[in-house]
Amino acid sequence: MKKEQGSTKRLVLVGNGMAGARLLEELLERGAGDLFQITVFGDEPYGNYNRIMLSHVLAGEDGEESIYLNELGWYAENGIELRAGVRVDDVDLPAREVVDADGGRTPYDVLVIATGSSPHFPPMDGLRREDGSLLPGVSGFRSLDETRAMLEEARRYGTGTTPAKAVVIGGGLLGLEAAKGLQNHGLDVTVIHSPAHLMNQQLDADAGAVLRRSIEEAGISVVTGARTTGLTACTEQSGSGRVSGVVLKDGRSFPADMVVVTAGIRPNTDVGLRAGLVVERGVVVDDQMRCVDQPETPAGPGQVYALGECAQHRGETYGLVAPLWEQATVLADVLTGADPDAAYHGSRTSTKLKVAGVDVAAIGQAGPEHPDDEHVVFSDVRRGLYQSVVVRDGRLVGATLLGDTRKTAALQQVFDRGLPLPEQRVELLFDLGATAEGSVEDLADDAQVCNCNGVTKGDICGAVASGCSSVKGVMDATRAGKGCGSCKEVVSTIVEHAVAAGGGALTEDPSVHWYVPGVPLRKDELVAAIREQHLTSVSSVFAALAPGGAEDAKSKMGLTSLLRTLWPTEFVDERDARFINDRVHANIQRDGTFSVVPQMKGGVTTPDQLRRIADVADKYGVGMLKVTGGQRIDMLGVRKEDLPKVWEDLDMPSGYAYGKSMRTVKTCVGTDYCRFGLGDSTALGIALEERFQGIETPAKLKLGVVGCPRNCAEAYVKDVGVVAIGGGKWEVYVGGAAGASVRKADLLATVDSPEAVIQLTGRFIQFYRTWGNWLERTYDFVPRLSIERVRLVLVEDSDGMCAQLDEEVDAACAAYRDPWKEREAPDAPGRFSAPALPLLPLPVVPRRPMGAPGGTPREQLPVEIVMPNEEALVSGAMAGAQQ
Repeated sequence: MKKEQGSTKRLVLVGNGMAGARLLEELLERGAGDLFQITVFGDEPYGNYNRIMLSHVLAGEDGEESIYLNELGWYAENGIELRAGVRVDDVDLPAREVVDADGGRTPYDVLVIATGSSPHFPPMDGLRREDGSLLPGVSGFRSLDETRAMLEEARRYGTGTTPAKAVVIGGGLLGLEAAKGLQNHGLDVTVIHSPAHLMNQQLDADAGAVLRRSIEEAGISVVTGARTTGLTACTEQSGSGRVSGVVLKDGRSFPADMVVVTAGIRPNTDVGLRAGLVVERGVVVDDQMRCVDQPETPAGPGQVYALGECAQHRGETYGLVAPLWEQATVLADVLTGADPDAAYHGSRTSTKLKVAGVDVAAIGQAGPEHPDDEHVVFSDVRRGLYQSVVVRDGRLVGATLLGDTRKTAALQQVFDRGLPLPEQRVELLFDLGATAEGSVEDLADDAQVCNCNGVTKGDICGAVASGCSSVKGVMDATRAGKGCGSCKEVVSTIVEHAVAAGGGALTEDPSVHWYVPGVPLRKDELVAAIREQHLTSVSSVFAALAPGGAEDAKSKMGLTSLLRTLWPTEFVDERDARFINDRVHANIQRDGTFSVVPQMKGGVTTPDQLRRIADVADKYGVGMLKVTGGQRIDMLGVRKEDLPKVWEDLDMPSGYAYGKSMRTVKTCVGTDYCRFGLGDSTALGIALEERFQGIETPAKLKLGVVGCPRNCAEAYVKDVGVVAIGGGKWEVYVGGAAGASVRKADLLATVDSPEAVIQLTGRFIQFYRTWGNWLERTYDFVPRLSIERVRLVLVEDSDGMCAQLDEEVDAACAAYRDPWKEREAPDAPGRFSAPALPLLPLPVVPRRPMGAPGGTPREQLPVEIVMPNEEALVSGAMAGAQQ
């Protein structure tokens, strides 16, 4: 609810990344909702997400949905105005106003700058095109959009018979993670690193050599001590202008179908520079995170603060996630008055994580720096093990563990607390906490277990003492394990010991089986309750079934899908329960415009449709026309206010490229033209798409039909794939995938007519709709139940439910309405009105010579300072978002 102006102060946060979002959480915990009217500007059109986990998304280990920390609905629920996709250009300090890129002004009483950092692209010949954009096939690896682009490239080039080649420039943490992720998609990967050994910011040369051997044994090529000076581009007509290779300073060259640059980051200080704040490597702050030397304003002393990767404190900038959390805690105490004297004194850095499949822990110094430093090393190159400790004046000042990190918790305690050391220093490596179990017993209560979120052993034991008896419950209560996730094993062990010490037994949190997090019921229980009470809207489900009737933003989309499945004609559509894509029936892009994909049944189109698409693209200034992998045309860059007019001029149905629904049916040309065709795949594909168009499912659904086993339309890797095998027979496959996960589908049945294909497909879809978990793809659903069980139910009718499934899918298909017809009567006034603050490119900031003092006039701004990517991304791999 919007607060009355004047009753609260206006707090504006510029930056919606991990640092800014953590500050919001800390503020709300201290009652800031009653103290401030909060507005947040975010450069990306999303809620905030865990950038550390982007490498897991690239590797196919997690989906995008799993990395969101706070989705869009969370902001509204907490009374926060989020201006997603709106870049801030300047700050007018005397007027106390934030200026967006379009010139719009937002007043503030308190301003916090948390603009994070951006990838650094070192000077390389051929890196950019004449318009300043990156050469096609070249990408950074820092944002969700960049990760999506890398996945698209990897899928495009990783599926051929000959592995495509990828080059990763930069062998730090992020570069090695990118290399592993691309290798998972079938690419032949080479890492090129300018320093002499990998991860040089965390490891000494010996540890780097052990890591290199482990990486190379995993099949990734490594080149060190070599600087990339140029990129080459294709000259063939098919790939004109696209990257084709990299060139090193020593003259060597490497072919490349795609290049990922992870060569460092630079703090995003442009807003601070334009505002006239003191900027060196970052925006300079004091111990309370207040920007130094702020000019007085008519309203009093300056109230501008900075935190995260864009901030510089006592000469240091941090890219680790733990220091960002510590800064957020201090600033929240200061702003809310919870502790007006709170102060940040800097952070001692350490991390534990898995790099390209190799466990790595780095605490303090990587090696000796003083002549009298003691350095104890154990190295077993063959087994990929390296362990070392650095001791100075009787205190542990550094430790490195590679390949076996079980002693990390115990060594961390010695490092943090300055505990006495054994006379034989080697005992630090071989006696202290010889097992993970032993080490957690020895940990003091104030020993930090989760570096990402600053959670101690005492915090974890306290959560157990408060009644949590499951690992998930403790993690939810303390945030332990919610960052990079590398501490989960230790957290689990501590929880197990704490529960046992209290005379209890470790339990499994029942919420892991709930269909949605806000309603404590399994899917079967939830369905039964909804049917019994005839609940037809999301709000009625919350009112009847959620604890205290509380609504939960993360549950709304799943409930909407389920209710549409159960009540195809009676469902009450409450649009606040839908994501922006579903509300406007288009896919939002990073610049706030939308992607429009009209339906082309079976991938077949007509000259008239193509003319209309071309005319619409010209009329509305569509930024790009892209042929999709689903045999359709994607119109990218459509403005929100133009959507209804675009739909009207196209006069084509929605292709549902934005929803959790049946998306498309990909077909080959079948028997009409192909000399190998055994069945009319085109006609069957069109019939399937007409039958099941737009039907909502727990996750997106992609179909494919091929006219022979040559599989030109990739039916074997679709959610439902149909293959003609001759003699009028068709094979029906289910549970395939060819995205981040790759899985050949299972044969469900062989049938003898197109009509039987359509019936069996409908049964499977309805069975999946009924029993699939929210966001569970069919490639997880089918193995979970087993193909044998699915076949018994759908083919042999073992449970006697086939008739019911047929009836239910009939009702769902009959309820289909083309959502693009909504242009004639929008569900809400202003649904398609123009955004108040459109996104514009950020102008280039002039620079001043390096070394000039801070606070100089705007025409003499400092040079770009580049932080080494390896140091900046330890543990907090992408902690500070861009705005």
